[in-house]
Amino acid sequence: MGEASLIPILLIAVVVIIVLSVFLSFFPVMLWISALASGVRISIITLVAMRLRRVTPSRIVNPMIKATKAGLGLNINQLESHYLAGGNVDRVVNALIAAQRANIPLEFTRAAAIDLAGRDVLQAVQMSVNPRVIETPTVAAVAKNGIEVKVKARVTVRANIDRLVGGAGEETIIARVGEGIVTTVGSSNSHKDVLENPDSISRTVLSKGLDSGTAFEILSIDIADVDVGKNIGAYLQTEQAEADKRIAQAKAEERRAMAVAHEQEMKARVVEMKALVVESESKVPLAMAEALRGGQIGVMDYMNLKNIEADTQMRGSLGKMNDQDENNGPKNNK
Repeated sequence: MGEASLIPILLIAVVVIIVLSVFLSFFPVMLWISALASGVRISIITLVAMRLRRVTPSRIVNPMIKATKAGLGLNINQLESHYLAGGNVDRVVNALIAAQRANIPLEFTRAAAIDLAGRDVLQAVQMSVNPRVIETPTVAAVAKNGIEVKVKARVTVRANIDRLVGGAGEETIIARVGEGIVTTVGSSNSHKDVLENPDSISRTVLSKGLDSGTAFEILSIDIADVDVGKNIGAYLQTEQAEADKRIAQAKAEERRAMAVAHEQEMKARVVEMKALVVESESKVPLAMAEALRGGQIGVMDYMNLKNIEADTQMRGSLGKMNDQDENNGPKNNK
């Protein structure tokens, strides 16, 4: 009987626990009590309404408790609307408290806008109090004398709360500083001037107002390292000379090819002229025969012509023999 009587009691206890769990899930009594103890006036109906609007009450009440204790003067509707818009309520409240402690003027609407824009508003407030150092990559620039100079800089920036919405980020700062370094080194007459006065780079770059339109304020630009690189001027001159050499060789090869072609044309013309001469000489006997048949010349005239040709051949042979004797004479004497 004793064990049988315990079963209904256990069932009643389980039912009571389930009912309390469901009740507390819709009615966050402990959170309501914590809010009242912290001085936050909020009704239990408001907490239930948050549940119905799919808002986690603790995400609103806990930041509201911090804001009330800090004296920010916020209300539940502001925090809930920011939460429904997809913002981080706790981070915005922490940023407002940090700005209040640092005497930085920051309103809830601006902080909420910065948070919804995707920027970390708490980190921005912290950067306003504690500036951040951005180190640029090594920037290579060439002075007027053709020597390459490699510069690395450290940029100290502070967040500008008023320009966080719509302002450019760190990449723009790094790009502008790199552009300023290249311009400053490029306007130097010699790389020695840059090595002797590296602070001239920081002064020139800082005077350009590179932080305009960005979410930061540049406090200082310090040159961390300056190294001498390659002789770019000599390298470019060497490349230009090599290119000119290749062009000259190509033109010379073109002229040689044209000369060879012209020589071949001349040889072809010589052969052609010789062929014409041979052709003309072959017509002489025919002309002589025609002249004999026509009575234009006599047989004696023809014989005299032959004698003249024989004399001419004999004189040519004698001349060649005399030339050979003159050439062989000194050798025999030796």
